[in-house]
Amino acid sequence: MLVTLKEILKIAEEKKIAVGAFNTPNLESLMAILDAAEELQLPVIIQAAQCHEGFVPVSVIGPVMIARAKEATVPVCVHLDHGETLDYVQKVLDIGFTGVMFDGSTMPYEENVANVKKAVEMAARTGASVEAELGSMGRRESGAGDGAGAGDDTKIYTDPMQAKAFVQETGIDALACSFGTTHGIYLTEPRLDFSVVEQVRKETDGMPVVMHGGSGVSSEDFRKAVAAGVRKINYFTYMDKAAGTALAEYVAGVETGMPVFFTEAAVKAGAAMKENIKEAMKVFANID
Repeated sequence: MLVTLKEILKIAEEKKIAVGAFNTPNLESLMAILDAAEELQLPVIIQAAQCHEGFVPVSVIGPVMIARAKEATVPVCVHLDHGETLDYVQKVLDIGFTGVMFDGSTMPYEENVANVKKAVEMAARTGASVEAELGSMGRRESGAGDGAGAGDDTKIYTDPMQAKAFVQETGIDALACSFGTTHGIYLTEPRLDFSVVEQVRKETDGMPVVMHGGSGVSSEDFRKAVAAGVRKINYFTYMDKAAGTALAEYVAGVETGMPVFFTEAAVKAGAAMKENIKEAMKVFANID
């Protein structure tokens, strides 16, 4: 069932859980995500990130995401993750995405506000919802940069009072906050400041908070984040890593001189992703 970001976050708020948001740079990841969600009967967000355009064009994977979401037995939001330009935002809205994120977190505040306001106006024409980011996770969504987990000094923690003004000025539906997470692989254990989430929620009248850089965070810290008010958790790096590990194991297990078949490898990778996603979903939804 295809729903908007606002609608799926309302479900999360009512249940006091976080909805998992997973990237789909290939068909195997899309199938793994939706199979896991339907097996657990949990709402889910499937995302296309602009930085993944080189893996699969959104013009190709986007319509498939929409079709599969409509067929799903659980609520599914089809969302743009880290939209870097307004042209790209319009592109996914034309495809039928029900949620978009404009990421202006590295821009000066006023420029970020101006662009997000334009994204909100664009999304309103199709009924889609908008997520924006205030603060910085240091490394970009692709994991690029010199930052290393908690030692990444390029992170800028979200100011709750600035978040209040930002939400009021832009009219967004969800706010991605920086409270100690980093995109990509964690090289050191993250030190998360959950009070940032709590204060942002307080100052914005309960605005759903989004957690980026979720892969690699402990189950205990995920639960603390949800308790503090996080309602959407972005998760990709470690599910992708699980697929890569399964692929390597498959190739290593093929007898010398025997062929390695991509189709078989893809099935193994997809199955590994599904199990990793299920475990993450259970934590986000407080399921033992």
